[in-house]
Amino acid sequence: MIQSSELILNPDGSVYHLNLKPEHIAHDIIFVGDQNRVEKITQFFDSIEFSTQKREFKTQTGVFKGKRITVMSTGIGPDNIDIVINELDALVNIDLKTRQPKQQLTSLNIIRIGTSGSLQADIPVDSFVMSKFGLGLDNMLRSYLIDEVSNLEIEDAFVKHTNWDARKGKPYVIACSEKLEKIIESDKMHKGITATAGGFYGPQGRVLRLNIQDEALNAKMDDFEFGDNQITNLEMETAAIYGLSALLGHNALSLNAIIANRASGNFSEDPYKAVDELIAYTLDKLANQ
Repeated sequence: MIQSSELILNPDGSVYHLNLKPEHIAHDIIFVGDQNRVEKITQFFDSIEFSTQKREFKTQTGVFKGKRITVMSTGIGPDNIDIVINELDALVNIDLKTRQPKQQLTSLNIIRIGTSGSLQADIPVDSFVMSKFGLGLDNMLRSYLIDEVSNLEIEDAFVKHTNWDARKGKPYVIACSEKLEKIIESDKMHKGITATAGGFYGPQGRVLRLNIQDEALNAKMDDFEFGDNQITNLEMETAAIYGLSALLGHNALSLNAIIANRASGNFSEDPYKAVDELIAYTLDKLANQ
């Protein structure tokens, strides 16, 4: 039996942070970071059956072209992803009344739709990136036993290439869901490795008033290659989503609309259009699977 201090429920029986009960979510879930972006997706739905918000976690479930889909904001960063994935898994794979894991487990389909800056000059603004791998620079997932789901070869190659400081903890690499990759992929998608940082400023190489541990890290990431894969972009959630989903038996895929190119210094003239096009594309793919 899972103790009440470990799986915290609200007085109405919903999970603590997300404020959700099992019947509130679909098996196909879209993640966004910004709570204001939830309705940018659900505005395309034929109907909305449920809506709630607690803190930065806003959830709406409805129907798009006959397909039941949940859209949820996660907020920013791997620590929030730890909350969201664990509580979603509890909703479908733990009996909240008996506090026992279910014998028959459910696998969710989780797709993140985000915005990001490209690290490669040949990935232009307004294009789409599919994260073949998530490269975690944040160290959050190291709290779990991840060797069975992580790619040790890419991890070791990245550590060697960047001369990574072991005091920051070893980076981890997790692959996307092959099932979702086949459903979503198209000629419009660039593929590669998405690096996930644990912060926005120093962890992503931004310097304001504080010096950073490795001023050359971004340049070294730009040059890193493993097989056909380069590091395409840098953000704050993908690797954590991939890692926890793989450990818990869920399918996960991260998609980004590229609104800036850090290699060329360009920024999209209409970033909202790029995001809307990625949303429409993803919804159609999910509805037709």
